[in-house]
Amino acid sequence: MMRIVLFLATNIAILLVAGLVLNMLGFDGRMAANGVDFNLSALLVWCAVIGFGGSFFSLFISKWLAKRTTGTVIIDRAQTRSEQWLLDTVAGLAQEAGIKMPEVGIFPSQAANAFATGWNKNDALVAVSQGMLERFSPDEVRAVMAHEIGHVANGDMVTLSLIQGVVNTFVMFFARIFGNYVDKVFFKTEQGMGPAYYVSYIVAELVLGFLASIIVMWFSRLREYRADEAGANLAGTTAMIAALRRLQVESGIPVEMPDSMTAFGINGGLKNGLAGLFLTHPPLEDRIAALQQRGH
Repeated sequence: MMRIVLFLATNIAILLVAGLVLNMLGFDGRMAANGVDFNLSALLVWCAVIGFGGSFFSLFISKWLAKRTTGTVIIDRAQTRSEQWLLDTVAGLAQEAGIKMPEVGIFPSQAANAFATGWNKNDALVAVSQGMLERFSPDEVRAVMAHEIGHVANGDMVTLSLIQGVVNTFVMFFARIFGNYVDKVFFKTEQGMGPAYYVSYIVAELVLGFLASIIVMWFSRLREYRADEAGANLAGTTAMIAALRRLQVESGIPVEMPDSMTAFGINGGLKNGLAGLFLTHPPLEDRIAALQQRGH
């Protein structure tokens, strides 16, 4: 539940800051100058600029943010056999997947996890936790790295940013339409924006942002299946299933990753019911079943 709350809080904060920017620029006032019939086309363009701008800004700083929030140490030059093996493994997987060698890092967590991020597939970062390197077999770690390379090769980070940009745009757009309607029709504000407009559109952004996050989470779960399939193609279905089963065994160990990075990790936790709509990852048993159906 804490992941859901923090995710929604982050998304809502982006929208509210964007709204503040629009207000400071005097945009909302110009939209309301003619009463209810304001310029919908101009409003949509502005919301798109802000919505996509925030989403792609997050994408462009994703590697920088990931390194600092997870404490990831980039392996510039291998100091141990384990680090050399990891570099060689990722290099081989990247070559097979047809992408440039990503940065490779290790983050200080005893939880079994890994993630991939970056603004394009030829300028990415893949990282694995110290705990996974210590406890997983080489074949299992290789399968996990293949899964993360699959995310990179599939362009999942860019696609997720596009979807988030669309979601942000329409949440802002419809929230302002709702706020203007309430202000003009119910409170009869004739000039400018009344208090009812600001209260209404903030409430609408909260509600619409909550509902829209379901779409983003649905895509995040879908991309996990695609990354599992890519990992199976690169490392073998048997190895990919073995890695996921090992994650099942270790599911009792807390996942020590910042909530902002949960969607990028291989182990997103296990939940069912209504909360499942807000999961970044499908249940591990469902992912294993999907791989078993594809065969070897």
